[in-house]
Amino acid sequence: MSPQRLRALLRRVRSGRLPVAQALEELAALPFRDLGFAKVDRHRALRQGFPEVVFAQGKSPEQVASIARAISEDGGPVLVTRLSEVQLGPLRAAVPGGRHHAPARLFLKGRARPVRGARVAILSAGTSDEPVAEEAAWTAWAAGCQVDRHYDVGVAGLHRLLARRSAIERARALVVVAGMEGALASVVGGLSRRPVIAVPTSVGYGTSLGGVTALLGMLNSCASNVVAVNVDNGFGAGYFASLVARRSS
Repeated sequence: MSPQRLRALLRRVRSGRLPVAQALEELAALPFRDLGFAKVDRHRALRQGFPEVVFAQGKSPEQVASIARAISEDGGPVLVTRLSEVQLGPLRAAVPGGRHHAPARLFLKGRARPVRGARVAILSAGTSDEPVAEEAAWTAWAAGCQVDRHYDVGVAGLHRLLARRSAIERARALVVVAGMEGALASVVGGLSRRPVIAVPTSVGYGTSLGGVTALLGMLNSCASNVVAVNVDNGFGAGYFASLVARRSS
């Protein structure tokens, strides 16, 4: 249940248009909806400003569709991450009108109410990092932020990043996505006064160790405005950046 829907319900009770007993029936379904195999958190939009997000990896197509349908029936945005092609058909049938963003492996219907001034910039080191960057970008957008993309601005050609510096500074929070050695996060942190959420990706040759090398580099950044999320976690970075941007706007 979204804050808007709860406010509307309370106004109907106050005006006398909705009996108290009927309001209690509606509220009785809170705080979660039990689907048997999953318990859908119906309070999350009230607590955090955005409904529960569906992590599709490891779930059957039917499970993904059922959870997404339950969230959609509450009237809030529906965001499904790490979606596979086999899960897409049942999901589209369960939540008509949603959009599949294939590079990000993400499905989205609706978004939170936009917040004026809540601007997030997404930077990626190379083209290979774009799927994770797109996951972060669409997540921040779904959470009500304006999103600017600055892709392929890695340290191997630093002039590409410097050409975007003034545009990057207009954002309230920066998400920096990089694989290989992960150096871009420290460089951006040293150039910007904004909070930097660093996302290591699993892109790189053997000693990148599936993103661990980039993760350790970001964790050991000497730029004090840099924090790191887990390998390939574009969703976590985009969500946290939206919280920072919305709070500071």
